[in-house]
Amino acid sequence: MERIVLAYSGGLDTSVAVKWLADRYDAEIVAATIDLGQGKELDDVRERALAVGAVRAHVVDAREEFAQEYILPALQAGAIYEGRYPLATALGRPLIAKKLVEIAAMEDAGMIAHGCTGKGNDQVRMDVSARALNPDLKVVAPARVWGMTRPEEIAYAREHGIPVPASVDSPYSTDSNLWGKSIECGVLEDPWQEPPEDIYTLTKSPAGAPDAPAYVEVEFERGIPTRVNGVTMPLTELINSLETIAGAHGVGRIDMVENRLVGIKSREIYEAPAATVLHVAHRELEALVIPRDLERLKAGLSRTYADLVYDGLWFSPTRDAIDAFVANVQQHVTGTVRLKLSKGDCRVVGRRSPASLYDTALATYDEGDKFDHEAAEGFIEIWGLPVANAASKRRQAAGAGAPEPAGPSAT
Repeated sequence: MERIVLAYSGGLDTSVAVKWLADRYDAEIVAATIDLGQGKELDDVRERALAVGAVRAHVVDAREEFAQEYILPALQAGAIYEGRYPLATALGRPLIAKKLVEIAAMEDAGMIAHGCTGKGNDQVRMDVSARALNPDLKVVAPARVWGMTRPEEIAYAREHGIPVPASVDSPYSTDSNLWGKSIECGVLEDPWQEPPEDIYTLTKSPAGAPDAPAYVEVEFERGIPTRVNGVTMPLTELINSLETIAGAHGVGRIDMVENRLVGIKSREIYEAPAATVLHVAHRELEALVIPRDLERLKAGLSRTYADLVYDGLWFSPTRDAIDAFVANVQQHVTGTVRLKLSKGDCRVVGRRSPASLYDTALATYDEGDKFDHEAAEGFIEIWGLPVANAASKRRQAAGAGAPEPAGPSAT
């Protein structure tokens, strides 16, 4: 009998997929749930998988691996898709694919499956990642094949006695992990409609956040966040701590229309309190310790890195090469950034580093100014020489080619 390892979230799509795959392929379905920090969503997930027909159910705690080997490289690279999305879901998919491939080998399964739809980005991320790791495995995506709408899936589940958390009255599709949460479907598909307040679970409404701001100091050692307000924490704990603090002040809500890889625009809602704070802090500290040309070169690679993650190319030589570049830059990214969190706003209010390139004696306009003001005149002369030379030559050319003024008409 065929055996299929299914990425099981416990939600509507994958719960329905257990029965659908078993019938379609006359197969045993092995459920695999990868814990990336979903929290209480995974309560009793093994029991739920077995209840809907899985022959076995694996629950793998991958939170530490996710934080160290996926979140941290993306943070250090400054990977934010289209300037706003910190890639929480996108970063999780290659790790899920990796674990599916590992479990398939352990279970002697020739197929893996996932619940991604046919017009989303996740199908690309899962399929391409699995192919990079084991091209001999067949990848199945039931939601690309069965053609059911969300209400039809709910009806299918009810018909076959499959318990699911969604209903026709609550049609949202969500994905959560350590780095943030995505919410889509339902009224959110209308980009004109303001998101209802009840979709948010990680962030308080900015209007209802405390009047008194919170000040947070984040310390980095060689690009790795290690302390919050002087308290040393493992990375996973540090992320959870910042999520709690920033979320309580309404920080981390993102409402955007993004360009999906499959060629359509999609309205997406994200909650990413910790990611928002850490990206702001890391970017500020980098700007303090690296020169302008390196900073601008890295900014371009940050966009490339974000595109690679978003487009499902995590396991690619290009990402490996950018990681090597970023690792070199991080040698100098040590210091502390102080941020003010207030009613949805995250703002840097202080920064310091032993590797800082900021020199008060050069920057000040007060006593102690060591900048050579007279040297600026010669610098400007040389700096502006190409512009002055070009302007002079153009004036000469214009003068040489000007027509003679017309004289009075002959009579």
